[in-house]
Amino acid sequence: MYEHNQKKSLPSIVKWMVAMLGATTIALTSLSVSAQNKSIRMIIAFPPGGPVDFVARSIGEALGKELGQTIIIENKPGANGIIAAEYVIKSPPDGSVLWFTSAGAVAINPGLYPKLPYNPQTDLAPVSMVSRNDELLVVNPKNSATGPKDFVENALKQRTTMASSGMGSVPHLASALLADATKAQLVDVPYKGAAPAITDVMAGHVDAFFGDVPGLINNIRAGKLKPIAMAADQRHPLLPEVKTFKEIGVEGVDSDNWYAIFTAKDTPATEVMRLNQAVVRTLNQPEVKKRLLDSGTLPASSTPEALGALLKKDAAKWARVIREKNIQPD
Repeated sequence: MYEHNQKKSLPSIVKWMVAMLGATTIALTSLSVSAQNKSIRMIIAFPPGGPVDFVARSIGEALGKELGQTIIIENKPGANGIIAAEYVIKSPPDGSVLWFTSAGAVAINPGLYPKLPYNPQTDLAPVSMVSRNDELLVVNPKNSATGPKDFVENALKQRTTMASSGMGSVPHLASALLADATKAQLVDVPYKGAAPAITDVMAGHVDAFFGDVPGLINNIRAGKLKPIAMAADQRHPLLPEVKTFKEIGVEGVDSDNWYAIFTAKDTPATEVMRLNQAVVRTLNQPEVKKRLLDSGTLPASSTPEALGALLKKDAAKWARVIREKNIQPD
């Protein structure tokens, strides 16, 4: 009798096990979907309204749609990017917090600050490049220079003041590279940010300034600044008449203040790739691409590996310039 009942109960046990497995699978799937439906916080190390903030907000909504998640932009300025960096580094390693940053905080800070509380190459997971921002040299419209050749010839004859957005900033380092390449008399005049530096060039108080095209293009269009040369391999699509320094034989001045996305280290590779592919698709959207190009920034996605290699290369480059010039932070 017992044996008969035991045989009879086996199908019920099997059904129960199948039901439990099904419930477990549904629960795990629900957890996965729930995790992906969570909002993503994109951290910006600058105040609202600047070029980095503009590009982040230009892609934020489209990127959120690609991911099926809401992107929340949070500005955490201060300490030259260190506050934002530490926040991201201490965030959960699940891709829920992204750092949208320019090259400075990740490629320049390690060479500028001896006791930097983070190492971008080991404490962050690269996701993708977003855009290139090759430096453009501009002067006051009354300046006699019309291109890179004139500017260099004038600077070889007389002391030339160069506004910068701070010690160790990309504009400052671009000026240092130009001085090395030409032996011109370039004198750095540091400001607390790009805005006051640009204002003084327009007013004629300082001779010239290197800056990201997005931060300069409106004043160029308004006739308040004169573009002189690109510190890049190629001319800029919005300024096709402006030569590069390379075109006149001046090498080694290339300066790209690229923008990119990183997340916390130990984020699973599958999640990093999910984020990466969403960035690639976002930057390929015609409306997003047009918005960025019109602003002066050049859309440029990458693989996580390529971004990591670029970070390593530029960190070494800028550390060398900072060391040779004995540049100290403000």
